[in-house]
Amino acid sequence: MIQPQVFPAPPFPAHALLDAGGGWKLERFGDVTLARPDPQALWRPRLPRADWERADLTFERESDRGGVWRPRSGLPKRLAGADAGWSVAFGAGTFLVRPTPFKHVGLFPEQATNWQLVGQAVRELKGALDEPPRVLNLFGYTGAASVLAALEGAAVTHVDASRASITWTSENADASGLGRSALRVICDDALAFAAREVRRGSTYHVILLDPPHYGRGPKGEVWRFEEGFAPLVAAASQLLADRALLVLSTYAIGYSPLALVNVLAELPGGAVEAGELALCEEPRAGLPSRMLPAGFCARWSRGLEAGAVGRRAGAAPSTPCALGDGLA
Repeated sequence: MIQPQVFPAPPFPAHALLDAGGGWKLERFGDVTLARPDPQALWRPRLPRADWERADLTFERESDRGGVWRPRSGLPKRLAGADAGWSVAFGAGTFLVRPTPFKHVGLFPEQATNWQLVGQAVRELKGALDEPPRVLNLFGYTGAASVLAALEGAAVTHVDASRASITWTSENADASGLGRSALRVICDDALAFAAREVRRGSTYHVILLDPPHYGRGPKGEVWRFEEGFAPLVAAASQLLADRALLVLSTYAIGYSPLALVNVLAELPGGAVEAGELALCEEPRAGLPSRMLPAGFCARWSRGLEAGAVGRRAGAAPSTPCALGDGLA
């Protein structure tokens, strides 16, 4: 039996979860603090209201289609206007952070645990292959995972249906010193692209899947998780090299990690682990460290040591964040 566990984010100096509660989270990206809704934060905040009111940007929802970011008084124009944006670093990568009308900022720090795992896999494969390891990032969004894999020396194919996200990915590649030719960046429907790659006989050593619950492709294709997920995994399974890693993550879909395990467990010859992504609050003296749930994650690997994917029956689940270092 595979026991669900927690995958807390590794150290990320440019990001901190300062507090969470009351359906909100207070974060720092670089030297900018943001307050935005998070439905998982059901408990009470620990910081006083005055700390939350000093946030540089606070998200105000206007409808189910989005909202606006309200700047604190005196915030510099580069952070307060429609073109607000700044950069943060993770490892060798530099990423542009921009507040969007959908409360996202173009970077998901909880994914850092998967960025780290992919980096380990790429380094291991580089030592065993006569070619750069091939990485496919489907639903790749703004490309943090793609950029970091390319910086490790992987040949990366990045696919997303949003032209704005594709442009953002190229900008992140530029900011990280890669140049746009370092990534194969494609605006396409993820399932359609994967199916074409199967017909072409392509293979990849690492595949990342981060599907939304609902979305549309560049030609109006409709993506619904409950309809597209199984065909997507079936296509991805045919693209996996002999030694390979597949990482699946998703958020707000209403399914258990165990459901994801049951799908990935059908892939031949590999080991599976699953659980939740999480962000650790900054430690407070005398108080237990809390974790903010940040989505589900399942990982499958074959022929790799990277990340110790595949904790088997009887393995102990991850422990909560350790005070002082933010790691399980």
